[in-house]
Amino acid sequence: MTCIIPAMELHLYNTLTRRIEAFEPLTEGKVGMYHCGPTVYQRPHIGNYRAFLFADLLRRALELQGLEVLQVMNLTDVGHLTDDADDGEDKMEVQARKDKIDPWKLVERVSAQFFSDLEALGIKPAHHYPRATEHIPEMVEMVEALLGKGHAYRVGDNIYFDVHSFPAYGRLSGNRIDELEAGARLEVNDEKKHPADFALWKSDPHHIMKWNTAFGPNGFPGWHIECSAMSQKYLGPHFDIHTGGEDNVFPHHECEIAQSVCANDKPFVNLWMHTRFLQVDGGKMSKSLGNVYLLDDLEEKGFSPLDFRFLVLRSHYRGQLNFTWEALAGAAEARRNLRDFRGRLGAQAGGTPPGESARVVQADQAFRRALSDDLNTSAALAAVFELRNYTLREGLDASAAASALAFLEETVDSVLGIFDPEDARDDALSDARVEALIRERTEARASKDWARADEIRDELQAKGIVLEDRPDGLHWHRN
Repeated sequence: MTCIIPAMELHLYNTLTRRIEAFEPLTEGKVGMYHCGPTVYQRPHIGNYRAFLFADLLRRALELQGLEVLQVMNLTDVGHLTDDADDGEDKMEVQARKDKIDPWKLVERVSAQFFSDLEALGIKPAHHYPRATEHIPEMVEMVEALLGKGHAYRVGDNIYFDVHSFPAYGRLSGNRIDELEAGARLEVNDEKKHPADFALWKSDPHHIMKWNTAFGPNGFPGWHIECSAMSQKYLGPHFDIHTGGEDNVFPHHECEIAQSVCANDKPFVNLWMHTRFLQVDGGKMSKSLGNVYLLDDLEEKGFSPLDFRFLVLRSHYRGQLNFTWEALAGAAEARRNLRDFRGRLGAQAGGTPPGESARVVQADQAFRRALSDDLNTSAALAAVFELRNYTLREGLDASAAASALAFLEETVDSVLGIFDPEDARDDALSDARVEALIRERTEARASKDWARADEIRDELQAKGIVLEDRPDGLHWHRN
C-alpha cells in the first residue's frame, strides 16, 4: 500500500484495575509479556487453546503497532496438584501412572503434541518456553528470599507464603483474606497459619519428581512459585503484560503477585489480561458428556484448525464464546469467503502495483481502530467484510485491488493469521500456467475436444482455480 497508516494508541482492559487503559510500555518500543502455558500431563483441548490464541492475537496486535515483543510461555511439568492448590497428587504423576509411563517421558510426549497443535493453529512460537523442572535453582532462590524477608514460614520441610504479610493480597481477584475460610474455597490444612496461605515448596518422599535442595532431599515446587521465578528470569522482576485464562486469576495469579512483589520489593506486572472460558453447547466441557474436543476431532469432521482459529478470534476475548459444530461451520464459511476475496483481488490486480484507494485506507483505519479498542476483532473483521462487499458490488480498478490485497495480506492476516500457508505451496499453479491452461481449454472446446476441456477444468478446480463467466469475458481467481 502506498499510504502508510499511523499507529493508533492501544487501549487494553486491565484485570487489576478493572478498566480499559492506554497501554504504555515500560521501555519505549519494547514489550515483555508472559503467558501461562499448559500443564503438560494431557494434550490440551480446544478450550485451552482459546487462551493461547488470545496471547497470539495480543502479540500480533502489538507488533502491528511497531513494538518489539519478547514473549515467554511456560510449560508446567511438575508441581500442579490435582486440587489446583496445595493438596492432592501431582497431575503429572497421576496421568503417568494411568498411562503406565515415566512422567518425564509423558512430558515429552504431551509437549510435542502441544507444539504440533500450535503450528496447526498458526500460533507464532514464543521466544522462550521455559519448563518448571529446568528452573528449580531460580525457584529455590526466590523462596529463600521470601523466608529471609519474613513473608514465608517453614513447617518441617514444607514452606508456605504468609498472605497477611502482603496487605494487597486479593486485589486482582477481589477476594478478601478474612472471607477466604477453610472448607469453602480452600482446603483445610492444619500446618498453615491461615487457610489462604499457599505452598511455595513441598516435601514428599514418595514423589517421583523431587529435588535435593537446602530445604531437604525430597522437595518439589509449589505451582505458583514456578511462574514468578521463570518470568523474572526471562523478563526481569517488573514487566509489561501477563495473560491467562479467567481460571488463572485466583489463586494462581493472585499468588504470583504476592510472592513476586514481596521477593523483589518492587511492582511485578503492569497489565493483567484474561480471556473467558470456551463453552461447548452452552455449558462446560465434560468427559461424561463426550464434548471434550481435540484439534484432531475437528479435522476428522473436515474442518481446518484455522477454521477454529477464526471462530475464536472473531469473538471478543473477554466475551462469552460457545462452541458448536454449527458455529464452526459458519466460521469455516466466513473464512472461505475471505480466501475467495483474496483470490479475486489477486486476479483483478494482475500484478499491478498498489495505488491510492480511499476505500482501502478507510478499511485499514477502521481495522486498526477496532484493534486499538481492547482488541475488538469483531469490529475489525466487520471493516474487512465491508470492503469485500463493496468490492463485489462496485468493483475496484487494478491498482485499488492491489492495494486491497496488500491490506488483506500485510495487515489483516499479519494480526489474524487466517490464511493457510498451503495456499502458497510449491505445487500451486503460476498465473502464467493458469492463463495457458484456460487458453488451451478454450481451444479444446472450440474444436469440440470435450474430454481435454473437462480434464483441464478438473485440474484447475483441483488447484483451487475458480472460472467465472462475466459480460466482458472469462475471469478466474484462486479459492
